[in-house]
This record gives sequence, structure tokens and C-alpha cells, in this order.
Amino acid sequence: MKKNQTLIVPKENAGERLDLFITGRIADLSRSAVKNLLDDGRVLINDKPGKPGHKVKEHDVLTISLPEPKADILTPEEIPLQILYEDADIIVVNKPADLAVHPGAGRSSGTLVNALLAHTKELSRAGGPLRRGIVHRLDKDTTGALVIARNDSSHANLAKQFKEHTTGRKYVALVWGSVKDAEGIIDMDIGRDIVQRKKISVRTKRSRRAITHYKVLKRYPFMTLLELSLKTGRTHQIRVHLTAINHPVVGDQVYGKRQSPSSINKQVSDKIKEMKRQCLHAMTLGLKHPGTGAYMEFTAPFPEDMAELLRILDNAQ
Repeated sequence: MKKNQTLIVPKENAGERLDLFITGRIADLSRSAVKNLLDDGRVLINDKPGKPGHKVKEHDVLTISLPEPKADILTPEEIPLQILYEDADIIVVNKPADLAVHPGAGRSSGTLVNALLAHTKELSRAGGPLRRGIVHRLDKDTTGALVIARNDSSHANLAKQFKEHTTGRKYVALVWGSVKDAEGIIDMDIGRDIVQRKKISVRTKRSRRAITHYKVLKRYPFMTLLELSLKTGRTHQIRVHLTAINHPVVGDQVYGKRQSPSSINKQVSDKIKEMKRQCLHAMTLGLKHPGTGAYMEFTAPFPEDMAELLRILDNAQ
């Protein structure tokens, strides 16, 4: 997150509480974190200190100053890592569920970065002190292949590949319903939801183009297993797109949350409840090695909970 951020209040947000407006605009800041910033005088409205309950007006200019993280804020933690590949330039891991990629507001421990620091001190610094080595992200409860840069040169090279969409990324998702076509393309602009500002949606006023390709891998009662590839890489793109076509990811607690149909296999239903997360896995990651230029592809095995759910579904057929 940038140290200083400037926000201009658009017409549609006029009249909102200041703290809620900021929380809705900066996803990494919780409401309590915003309150702390306001209490510390780190939020200015038109160059004057703001109060939480202040009602913002159209064209108000908000200046938000985030505190500089301490150099030693991140503590190495012995969190198990499944390393798929490692050399002097990159590390590729199979990220587990319930693991945030890097610290954010109100969270300085228990992340992938903390685990990486316990594994090696050789991590790029280009992303800042809280994002050592981090070039791209997966949602906290999305599993799968993720590449880490071990030096700034590798970081710049990989960042360019992700920006230009030249990496090869394939995901596997279990979704609700029977997807009609064997394969297809979802081409829908997405952005911040016009009502729920912390969520991404196709209902947005500031949209960015997003393209997701999908292919049916297997069909189950009430569900479909899909392979997905991204033409673009927007925040929450897969989850938002699948919800938009009425096939939300099974277990997704934010987008398109659904209960299992009453007639579904009980063992399947119980396993979904036990997982408490979206069944979305970054299966394959392809990229050009930042040092050699050679194309490399990495495959991340399914996490055990998702693999077990698929075994139960296969046995129930």
C-alpha cells in the first residue's frame, strides 16, 4: 500500500461518513484502522484534520498519510511451505488456504512473507518492507502456485510479465450449477461495487475490462468442475465473473454464497461446510525465468481438503 494516498469524493458518494468512505475505497484498511488514522490526525479533508462522522462533499480532497512501517516489523515465522521450485532468482510455492500473502492494516504476522523470511533472507525489496519478494497475490483462501522474487532484478522482470499478461495461469474451480457450454469466454467489465464498496462487481461506475476463459473438466450433480485462464488479472476476477454468470465458486463466503441443495449427497454437503472457503486453486503457473529467459511451467497439487471433496464427488457418482 502506498504511504500517502489522495482521494477525491465523487458526486455519488457525497453525504457518506468520512470513515466509511475511506474504508470502502481502500480495501486493505479496516474501519478500526481508519479510525486510528483519524485519531492520529493522518486524514486531512481539504488540508484540515477530519473526524470519523464528518459527511464528505462532492470534490472534497482527502489526503491519507499511512505510518511508515518499522524496519523490524516483520518477524520470521516457521510456517510450513510447500516449495515447488527454488533457485537464486525465484521461489515458487504452493500457497495453502487461510494464509494471507503479505501483512496489511492490523496484521503483521502469520503471512506468507513471514514464512518466507524464516526460509531465506534473500527476498526482493522492490515491493516495500511489508511485501518482501511479493510480485503477485492470491486471495487468502485461494490455494496454488505463486512465484516470489529473490532480488529486485527478478522482481522487475516478473512484474513486467504480469503487467503485460504474458504469464500462463490456469485455475481450477468447483462451481455451483451445470455450466451449459463445454467452454466459453466471460468478457465483463468489473470494478468496485456501487453499493458494497469493499466488493468487486460487474455493477460498477469505474470499470476495467476483465476476460476469463473457461472449460468444463467434469460435471457432478449440482456442480461443475472448471478450468479457467485469465486474459486479464483483476482483483477477485474469477470469483466475480463466475457469480455474474450464476455459477459462483462453491464455498465462496463473499461472492454468491449458497447453501447446499437439500437433495445433495450429505457427505458432500458436510465437506463443503467443513472447508469454509472457496474451492478455487491456482493449478498452473507459466513464466519466463527472469535470469535465463527460459519458459518454465509449475503445477501445484490440489490441497488436501479440495482433493478430498473431489474424491467424495467421484465416489458419489
